[in-house]
Amino acid sequence: MEVCPYLEETFKIVGRSWNGLIINYLSRCTEKSAHFSDMKRDLKTITPRALSIKLTDLTEWGLVEKNIVSTSPMNILYQLTDKGDALAAALVPMEEWAQEYIELENK
Repeated sequence: MEVCPYLEETFKIVGRSWNGLIINYLSRCTEKSAHFSDMKRDLKTITPRALSIKLTDLTEWGLVEKNIVSTSPMNILYQLTDKGDALAAALVPMEEWAQEYIELENK
């Protein structure tokens, strides 16, 4: 028996470090968008370089879009696309499973 190729491709995205967490983070933000600095502040252990790379990847996959709000000063918002929002919704059952079966050290 083979694994589902669609699920395999999905885990190539959400299985990479930070991708699922960034999608989940944006889904919880007002208007499903946030500035780079907000994400860096709230996703405490991600480096600026890693965050930049992940946002570029998520943008290329059509899950996040980069919106330039103003150029002087530069003001950029990263926002979930409809495709990204659908993926965020698909992650909710996984989050519910984790809340029931995974014990966190710092609860």
